[in-house]
Amino acid sequence: MDNWKRAAIAGSVGVATILLLKGKRPAAVLAGGVGLAVLASEYPEKFTRIREELPSYVRQGTRFLDLAMRIGGKIEELAASRRESMLEELGEY
Repeated sequence: MDNWKRAAIAGSVGVATILLLKGKRPAAVLAGGVGLAVLASEYPEKFTRIREELPSYVRQGTRFLDLAMRIGGKIEELAASRRESMLEELGEY
């Protein structure tokens, strides 16, 4: 990879990070996109493979979020039942 490409990627990532920290999301996405485009021009075959495997990544992420939501629901149910039993115990005294 040429030095100018490395500098463009590093610069765009740095600018995107600073913009994101300042709360300017659209500008951060634009700056990050520039770096990503330069990286994609250097490794087109890898980006093609990622694009083809993207539906698999989305399915795995969706399954993970579903599992996290179910676990959160169970924890909420347990906390509610625990709270009710504690209130009942307090009412007996």
